[in-house]
Amino acid sequence: MNEPRLPSERYKQGMATRRAVLGDAHVDRAEASSTEFDRPFQELITEAAWGNVWSRPTLTHRERSIVTIALLAALGQDDEVAMHVRATANTGASRDDVCEALLHVAIYAGAPAANHAIKIAKQVFEQMDAGKAA
Repeated sequence: MNEPRLPSERYKQGMATRRAVLGDAHVDRAEASSTEFDRPFQELITEAAWGNVWSRPTLTHRERSIVTIALLAALGQDDEVAMHVRATANTGASRDDVCEALLHVAIYAGAPAANHAIKIAKQVFEQMDAGKAA
């Protein structure tokens, strides 16, 4: 679809941040399953989300993790909620942080959204406790 190009500095920074937050195993799986069709999307999220937003110095990874989980829960993005709850092992966000974020979701985005996200978080934490990558 597109000519291969050298990675930008923003992409390199994004990949480093993405690996720090999500872990090498997750990023390696995403890279391995990338195709010519979705490679432009992978580059976009690596540069924009990870290289631009997550790499900014104002908020810590812990703080960004809490905000991200709340936003994803409010939007009903179940797979992304699970992924970012797993990432708390790397970001420093605690289970109490996740609980507080989801309490905010209940008030500002609705109890059903928070209830569902709490179920997802509980499952992910149980898997993490059991040593399963999920």
